[in-house]
Amino acid sequence: MNADSLLDLAPVVPVVVLDDAGAAVPLARALVAGGLPVIELTLRTPAALPAIERVAAEVPDAVVGAGTVVRRADAERAAKAGARFLVSPGCTPALRAAMADTGVPFLPGVATASEALALLEEGVTALKFFPAEAAGGVPYLKALGGPLPQARFCPTGGVTLANAPGYLGLPNVGCVGGTWLTPRDAIAAGDWTRIEELARTAAALR
Repeated sequence: MNADSLLDLAPVVPVVVLDDAGAAVPLARALVAGGLPVIELTLRTPAALPAIERVAAEVPDAVVGAGTVVRRADAERAAKAGARFLVSPGCTPALRAAMADTGVPFLPGVATASEALALLEEGVTALKFFPAEAAGGVPYLKALGGPLPQARFCPTGGVTLANAPGYLGLPNVGCVGGTWLTPRDAIAAGDWTRIEELARTAAALR
């Protein structure tokens, strides 16, 4: 799997913040059962790396990745934990090199044409568009499609069930990332049935 093919595995990538690594495996199983095998666990809590380890070891049908990669150490630790892809909110030359050095596919974050061009010059064509809604949303990505047809995006940030179809309808969008699939109250309550239902609805968007 490479970063470009990652964009084609599912229409929606759940972006998950976990406070309890013990919830990771049942959560991942619910998402996979609902038709969303690609899961981004963000490195925003101490539970993230143990959660990635558990999903990688116990949910073979899940393609688990690490989000909020902002330092070389993040990339290295996530890869060691078993992350099958890395996602960053933005990108610098040093961070791009750090992610590439892991040998794990990565989606570097961009918000402007210049940032996308800088990565295209390095041969990186699969990109995260973040923060999608704040950075211009569907009209902005549509405008980028003309001069930068080789770039493909996973818009994340403000994407919802309601506006996701607008993004997915663009030829330069492979998938979207969203937090609405894993509500904190559902995770806290262990309501995996609700999460599976949200995933099934999202998986039907394409």
